[in-house]
Amino acid sequence: MTSTVSAASLTIQVKETINLHGYDQGSNNTQTIADIAEIQKRIVTVPTSEVTVLAFHDTTVAQGTFVEEDVRYVRFTNLDDTNHITLTFKDDNNSEFAIKIDAGRSFIYGVDNADGVADSMDAGTTALTVILACLVDVTALANTAACDMEMFVAST
Repeated sequence: MTSTVSAASLTIQVKETINLHGYDQGSNNTQTIADIAEIQKRIVTVPTSEVTVLAFHDTTVAQGTFVEEDVRYVRFTNLDDTNHITLTFKDDNNSEFAIKIDAGRSFIYGVDNADGVADSMDAGTTALTVILACLVDVTALANTAACDMEMFVAST
């Protein structure tokens, strides 16, 4: 079967709007990523026990699993109005780092323009020697009660 889906460009816009003392102090940054052929947009319920929400591999593609070198954009948005979510990012060396996404906030994981999540992170007890490794999975944990979280992943 021949696909009828053509790759397209994804436009990402990060915009802050604020006027302080009569002066526009906002900012608008736009990035366009060409050749996006796959996206996955999901709303998942994150429980108060840790669950895997994304996985990255060399060649495997499935629901929630992406080819690491093809990923070009990853965003997480906490849709809850009260509770925070903790995301833990693990690399192929089993090193981890975690971030908190408070109620209503978003986090964009900075993927590499050419290699996706391959060799995109380092975690450990020291930051003096950086050795980038491949992101292999992301887990999520709600702090007090289950939270809905939106994920948007784009890949080539």
